[in-house]
Amino acid sequence: MAENNTITLPDVGDFKDIEVIEVLIAVGDAIEAEQSIIILESDKATMEIPSPFAGKVESVAVKVGDKLNQGDPIATLSGGAAESTEDKSKVEEPAPVASEAEPAVATSVAEPTAAAAGAAKAEAVPGKTIRPHPGAAADAVMANASSKMIHASPSIRRYARELGVGLDQVIGSGPKGRIVKSDVKAFVKTALAGAAPGAAGGGISIDPMPEIDHSKFGEVETVALSRIKKISGAHLHRSWVTVPHVTQFDEADITELEVFRKSLAKDAEKKGLRMTPLIFLMKAVVKAMQEYPNFNSSLDASGENLIMKKYFHIGIAVDTPKGLVVPVVRDVDRKGLFELAAELGEISIRARDGKLTPSDMQGGCFTISSLGGIGGTNFTPIVNAPEVAILGVSRSKMQPVFIDGEFQPRMILPLGLSYDHRVIDGAQAARFTSFLGQVISDIRRVLL
Repeated sequence: MAENNTITLPDVGDFKDIEVIEVLIAVGDAIEAEQSIIILESDKATMEIPSPFAGKVESVAVKVGDKLNQGDPIATLSGGAAESTEDKSKVEEPAPVASEAEPAVATSVAEPTAAAAGAAKAEAVPGKTIRPHPGAAADAVMANASSKMIHASPSIRRYARELGVGLDQVIGSGPKGRIVKSDVKAFVKTALAGAAPGAAGGGISIDPMPEIDHSKFGEVETVALSRIKKISGAHLHRSWVTVPHVTQFDEADITELEVFRKSLAKDAEKKGLRMTPLIFLMKAVVKAMQEYPNFNSSLDASGENLIMKKYFHIGIAVDTPKGLVVPVVRDVDRKGLFELAAELGEISIRARDGKLTPSDMQGGCFTISSLGGIGGTNFTPIVNAPEVAILGVSRSKMQPVFIDGEFQPRMILPLGLSYDHRVIDGAQAARFTSFLGQVISDIRRVLL
């Protein structure tokens, strides 16, 4: 009688009640050891859970939407024994959650190479998959594609997704045909050498940064980046490389706005709320997006159409001890100032306490990054793709402004609007910031 093996959720670190977002196996399937069987989603991360056994699936104990913890049963296999030679006691660092319009590719590539840089450029064509150039290498790849099962660890599968590579095209050089990192790199180099279709000019070709032993020059200390910084840093790098950025700078007179804001401060305080300038900026941005709908859009996967959004969800960049996160405030157009103040205060606290859920950071239409409470005169924010624009706000200051034949002291707020030049041209951006400045200067315009 064949031995049955029960697969349970291993130690996945400091995560509880992790939601199942995809089940990759079904009863009757024959699976290999280390083949991914389910995908879980936790705080700003997804993780693939591999099977430690090979065999036939006799039963599946989970479904999409279930919440799992360490030790919970996932599936039962028959006809196989443990084959994994790797330590499965702890799942490796999770990959980041993908936003609604982007693939799960936000984890940084561990070893930046010319091939990886080229692949990043290739991603500028949405939905693109790297294909090899015709020839013997391509023939070998296609022959490999006919194999029924792909032998690759979750980390290699994630690495391949980051570079847009289908593992069914890669020849494995490891034991039993296992695909290792060098195989994926070699495939990318081969594909780029043949000028991957759709990649103008064959992609960006740059030399990798040289490895430098900094300790030769003095005492050093190596400090690991936080998981949030790794995830957000890679996402920002991809956005910077693939989105043609332009930044439009402007100013807004917020003298009257400040008077109105301070007049509401006492009422807000009674409700336990802080009436910050950011709340008014959110309403003003929505008004500007309604006037210029292209700013509330995203490119589709083909890069040939715009997805025009009819909702107004605003992302707010929040600085936390572990790095930058962007929770999303939904339906800003439908909420009043006090309601927005309450919601903004709540998500800011949860962000700094590390208690945001993945859904809290998805679905944004436009992002505001405010450094007004810290300082600075202007900065260039990076577009939070797949959004097409982001507003950077610096510290306001009192300045003399020439009005009606005389200089008057006015509170001036610096604005920096970065935008995706594939969707928005310079004239549109200038009109947007000009209109935004008018609304901010007279916040009553949001009622029009």
